[in-house]
Amino acid sequence: MTVDMIADYTNKVIRNVERVIIGKRDAIEHVMVAMLCDGHVLIEDIPGVGKTMMARAVARSLGCTFKRLQCTPDLLPNDVTGVSVFNQKSGDFEFRPGPAFVNILLADEINRATPRTQSALLEAMGESQVTVDGITRQLPNPFMVLATQNPIEYEGTFPLPEAQLDRFLMRISMGYPTLEEERQILLNLRQVHPIETLEQVVEIDEMVALQPTLWNVTVDETVTRYILQLVAATRNHYDLALGASPRGSLGLLKAAQAYAAMQRRDYVLPDDVKHLAPAVLAHRLIVKPESALRGRNNQTILRTLLEETKLDLQEPV
Repeated sequence: MTVDMIADYTNKVIRNVERVIIGKRDAIEHVMVAMLCDGHVLIEDIPGVGKTMMARAVARSLGCTFKRLQCTPDLLPNDVTGVSVFNQKSGDFEFRPGPAFVNILLADEINRATPRTQSALLEAMGESQVTVDGITRQLPNPFMVLATQNPIEYEGTFPLPEAQLDRFLMRISMGYPTLEEERQILLNLRQVHPIETLEQVVEIDEMVALQPTLWNVTVDETVTRYILQLVAATRNHYDLALGASPRGSLGLLKAAQAYAAMQRRDYVLPDDVKHLAPAVLAHRLIVKPESALRGRNNQTILRTLLEETKLDLQEPV
């Protein structure tokens, strides 16, 4: 297995998804990076920009199992993980798997589910398993949560706790299309929606076979120190009440390896880290209330830290 095989695999998926999602290559690439890393993605954006459609398009391109979980306040934890039901014929309890037993789970409007239901995903996202009635069951490999939420509307929602946000490898947004991109969207949707004709272009088993190749992508000690310095800066910044966790630094390292492989390189560049840091680290940062009142937010703070953190080319003593 080589990085060229990873690049060819992901490019097939990206090109196929771009038939449905116009002009959002960066967002699609980020989702593919997360899949290669066995990570999860939170897509946070306004309604109508294609969050749900992108999840469906990725799942169709991979030909993997896919289920959509529409999060509502009355959703229960067993509606996510599954439930044991008594079978009168056999006289035993039988486990009926919930939507979590898939390769890609779309948790639509995740912040509309109650904290109790949101917590049902913690074990699944952290360890790729669920425990129901004291019995632990493994989830399929790969397992990925693609969650969406609207950052504007807060009525009837339950903000995700820090522990859950930290389990998302990335938080991305898609944004409005340009006028030309929106024109192309209107042309594409005049008749049959492109998602209806989208076909599978790769096998999901190929991705599982390619994943071990990522860990052979070289990360120079200089790049490792740069990641550590950047993460440490988030923990010591005066505007932040909470910096990035060790899970964040590990996620940034793994994501940089995956991104480098997708660019047909067997080594990570500092620019890979800079490119991915906003998606991997920003949602893990908690801004102090007094700083938020002054207009500071995690994105602007992280941009400042990226500008201030310099690459240390000297070997540590």
